[in-house]
Amino acid sequence: MKHLALTLIAACAGLTALTALTALTAQADTLQKIKSTGAVTMGVRDSSGVLSYTLGKEQYVGFHIELCQRALADIQKQLGLPKLDIRYVPVTSTNRIPLLQNGTIDLECGSTTNNATRKQQVAFAVTTYMEEIRIAVKAHSGIQSIGQLNGKKVATTSGTTSVQVLRKHQRAQGVEFQEVFGKDHAESLLNLESGRADAFVMDAQVLAGNIANACNPSDYKIVGEVLGVEPIAIMLRKDDPAFKQSIDNSLRGLMKSGEIASIYDKWFLKPIPPTGAVINLPASQATKAAWANPNDKSTEEYAAAH
Repeated sequence: MKHLALTLIAACAGLTALTALTALTAQADTLQKIKSTGAVTMGVRDSSGVLSYTLGKEQYVGFHIELCQRALADIQKQLGLPKLDIRYVPVTSTNRIPLLQNGTIDLECGSTTNNATRKQQVAFAVTTYMEEIRIAVKAHSGIQSIGQLNGKKVATTSGTTSVQVLRKHQRAQGVEFQEVFGKDHAESLLNLESGRADAFVMDAQVLAGNIANACNPSDYKIVGEVLGVEPIAIMLRKDDPAFKQSIDNSLRGLMKSGEIASIYDKWFLKPIPPTGAVINLPASQATKAAWANPNDKSTEEYAAAH
């Protein structure tokens, strides 16, 4: 009956029954989809700091991408597949959830915050990184805190939680500023570089990663107070507990063995491609605590516990 209902709905929408059944399969059982096709599609980001970024020519690397690759290698063994074809599809802050829901991608390995609103639409693996929201400015701007952004233009990226963080501080501190939206993090940094914005507010590692790979990294600095702390995790489809369990089991194994710390250091403390830049962002105590006690708590659940 469930398949029939979905087929009828799809027909009304001008879709074929096959499309509807494919969407149902994608949502219901990702492991079965992977087993039957021998392939999996990873949603990746072009410029999400060192969690997920591109080297060009359809090459994607980063801390979260490596964690996803490790988890998928474990799933390949679990399913007894001689080979697993990993396809990489670039997504943005605004389309990542729809593309996950409709089956275009099977998991998203970027820099997505786990919060209550998103949890109504998608699921998250256990937290792998605790992010601090910070401010990046031109090195000689004189700006040191959010209080100095009054009357300024502030860049942020469409579809990110930093927008909500900005507005919260705007109300709390009575600071009036104009938001300048970039379609992705690279465009937001360009808005700062070109003078279209006076500051760029975003995840600290996104800021650090994009600055490190800029033409002149010394032109920028990260300043001011921590505006917020948020759990970042690999994003999965909702209502697919078997796939989530497989991903979580792999990540828990890396956390228990301590290997996740070595993977972290590889991306955050050592030279990374393409330029050999060093982000120099040691794992925070909050991130280490998330590894020590794996969980998929949302931002709101973390806030309630502290």
